[in-house]
Amino acid sequence: MAFEDKTLVCKDCGKEFIFSAGEQEFYAEKGFENEPVRCRDCREKRRRSRDGGEQRQMYKVICADCGKETEVPFEPKDDRPVYCRDCFNKRRAARG
Repeated sequence: MAFEDKTLVCKDCGKEFIFSAGEQEFYAEKGFENEPVRCRDCREKRRRSRDGGEQRQMYKVICADCGKETEVPFEPKDDRPVYCRDCFNKRRAARG
């Protein structure tokens, strides 16, 4: 199916924005049935307000595989290994 750029109108600010062919293809791959109703700026504003506008608390840890110091967005537990992003992705790819 060939996608073409579409011009949509943001329901929050009323400005027109482009829903690109690439974005449409991504939506189709993910099984999303609805087109976006907000422009990128309004989506980001909404996300920040929903998250309280605060940064997530990050915890410094040492990767259980490579020993590199990294940060994770959850409080680690002593009985579970924690991995840096690279090692986590390698382990996930090896499983799947």
